[in-house]
Amino acid sequence: MNDVIKDLSELRLSYQKGELHEAHVDENPHVQFLTWFNASLEAKLHEPYAMYLATANAQGRPHVRTVLLRGATEAGYDFYSNYDSQKGLDLIANPYAELLFYWPELERQIRVSGKVEKISLVESTDYYHKRPRDSQIAAHISTPQSGVIASREELQTRFQSLQDRVSDKTELAKPEFWGGYRLVPDYYEFWQGRPNRLHDRLSYERIDGTWKLQRLMP
Repeated sequence: MNDVIKDLSELRLSYQKGELHEAHVDENPHVQFLTWFNASLEAKLHEPYAMYLATANAQGRPHVRTVLLRGATEAGYDFYSNYDSQKGLDLIANPYAELLFYWPELERQIRVSGKVEKISLVESTDYYHKRPRDSQIAAHISTPQSGVIASREELQTRFQSLQDRVSDKTELAKPEFWGGYRLVPDYYEFWQGRPNRLHDRLSYERIDGTWKLQRLMP
């Protein structure tokens, strides 16, 4: 087995697909987010709504994972999870987090930072019942999320057991330990790859209720 890593210093791309200028962006960062997000949908990228979520625990140890964007409004950006998961425990200790959207085909990324809060029970319940039936079942049996399980077979047995028990029911109640979160942004950064590593970076920071737009060094 070849365990020698190739010289990574030679692996690089030249970004050529666009530019980002202060005169051409919206003064509202959410509107600018939607402009880029809709462009990613129109380009038919693979899961452009997938985003990296970074949290940290009380000791400052970071954790990052991929979650799916399930709502985007001026109020914030929504995702769903098990409240007893690592992300849920982190957010109890430290409610601040950051999202990262990366679309390499467009040579773009967006960072969104802010405080995270739980969304209402009504919203969580409504979304839960919009999920496919098997996804609802998975939410029930995958607990505690990130907890240790002996084998794949045990997981499948749990799933099949609940599936068999509820197959004749019209509705499966949302688990109390599962629901939605909303990141309420106070900072955005839009990044557009450019040649020679002279990338365009524009940030929006909320200061005294107003968004301040600034260009950052690459």
